[in-house]
Amino acid sequence: MEAAAKCRPKVLVTNDDGIDGPGLRALVRVLVATDLYDIRVCAPYSEMSAASHSVFWPRPVAVSQVEIEGATAYAVKGTPVDCASLGISNALFSDPPDMVISGINKGINCGYHIVYSGTVAGAREAFLRGVPSLSISYDWVGGKTSVDDFKIGAQACIPIINALLTDMRNGTYHQGSFLNINLPADILHHKGYKVTKQGISTITVGWKVVSPTTHGGKDSSTTNMNVHSATGETMNKPSMPKEVFFNREATGYQICKEEDTDHAALQQGYITVTPLAALSNAEIGACAYYKDWMLHAVPAAL
Repeated sequence: MEAAAKCRPKVLVTNDDGIDGPGLRALVRVLVATDLYDIRVCAPYSEMSAASHSVFWPRPVAVSQVEIEGATAYAVKGTPVDCASLGISNALFSDPPDMVISGINKGINCGYHIVYSGTVAGAREAFLRGVPSLSISYDWVGGKTSVDDFKIGAQACIPIINALLTDMRNGTYHQGSFLNINLPADILHHKGYKVTKQGISTITVGWKVVSPTTHGGKDSSTTNMNVHSATGETMNKPSMPKEVFFNREATGYQICKEEDTDHAALQQGYITVTPLAALSNAEIGACAYYKDWMLHAVPAAL
């Protein structure tokens, strides 16, 4: 039994919703329940949504061990990329993981939204370092979905995780990409698994003026009062220019309706499996276009 335990694949779990995120906790519980993996967790101390591929550089990040049943877990005061990077290094664990799973995110990561996603970035960082990885997100719809759905979603991903690990053992794993998985809102009645390409769907954003006190800001329009150290007289100190606070808010979704894209298939009820590379390449023909364009744009430089 002990020998078998030592042979279990080492799986590192991270996310961008924070170490207490319900999606991460459900995923870890499901992975532990299979008794197939050695589970490690290295996730942000608090929510780091939309952190993209940012890192805390060059300042250090604080790390503390936390209790998660069946796993060795650390909370990191850093970004998802910091967490993935730490988790696959030898700084926290004695050896690197066989696979990194980032998620389950509370909200989808499809189309152009992938660029902003800290969840996808956690998997991407592992991919950049040569560690097989996947990101998982759930189409959370307020009032229609519940935290219990994360468990169902995690269970639906187990066949994919096992198949990838089998490919790794057999030497047939596709190393040129990592997988971005999105789970439909009605995960219990999903229509199956569908391989898709990244579309161009994106959230449209608006901005609204808000009160500075709403978000803990200080009203800088008030006059600063100083007392002269010699005379004791009160003097008016010129105030700083008044700040205006704006809050970002989602106003809608621009949808790509191509049948083979991630968002379209997700809305049809499929679990979408989208291979991603480190960077999004320009559309086919762009290089040829710009080679010709450059001849006319800066002919003296050629």
